[in-house]
Amino acid sequence: MRPLLAASGIGKRFGGLQALDGVTLEVAAGHIHGLIGPNGAGKTTLFNVLTGLYSADAGTVQLDGEVIGGLEPHRVVAAGLSRTFQNIRLFAATPVLDNVLVGAHLRGSEGLLGALFPSPALRREQARLRDQALALLDYVGVGKHAARPAGELSYGDQRRVEIARALAAEPKLLALDEPAAGMNPAETEALRDLLARIRHDGTTLLLIEHDVKLVMGLCDRVTVLDFGRRIADGAPEAVRNDPAVIAAYLGSPAGGAPE
Repeated sequence: MRPLLAASGIGKRFGGLQALDGVTLEVAAGHIHGLIGPNGAGKTTLFNVLTGLYSADAGTVQLDGEVIGGLEPHRVVAAGLSRTFQNIRLFAATPVLDNVLVGAHLRGSEGLLGALFPSPALRREQARLRDQALALLDYVGVGKHAARPAGELSYGDQRRVEIARALAAEPKLLALDEPAAGMNPAETEALRDLLARIRHDGTTLLLIEHDVKLVMGLCDRVTVLDFGRRIADGAPEAVRNDPAVIAAYLGSPAGGAPE
């Protein structure tokens, strides 16, 4: 079966630093796929290549059989791949609902003239997108905060708003960069349940995460990077016991990754 996401031979250099060196990554439809490795291994650089923030120096990227490598970020989103970031990127002074509506803008047909002179059809579309955004906020567990400025929410709830905004684009693949960062154990467990539900409801997930317990308990498959190269790829238990992964990252078969 063709993978939903297929990245092959990805290379990326910054001056004298080879950040990615021939990385291959395949994500199966309907899976939760983990991407782990030490700090500086190239994980976020790979995300940035996949989502159009960086142009690769080598290699190809396809999503559902369509070439997306080299596309601008908004075209990558339109093709079906949306993401969150390692550092929260919400509009802090803007209501939570409006932050989520930003994620739905590619599905609207407003345009400048439409914004200035909205037709009845456009008003209906705006109401539909608003209702969907409110439903997404309920879905991720922060619906009661829809009218509050996003910057007033707790760190964990802001992460949930980011996920809702990414889901508003109706992606085939949702890429999450350290979604559990800064969360306490209770928030992390609630996040685990949310990610499992998102997958169950039809969206494939790719996540960078340093919480190895979360990754190993949630993911169907795990890829490990070190110094810009893929050193392991497989089922969580096989990756956990891979000698190269133990040496580079985990420290012991039963160990945890550094925070």
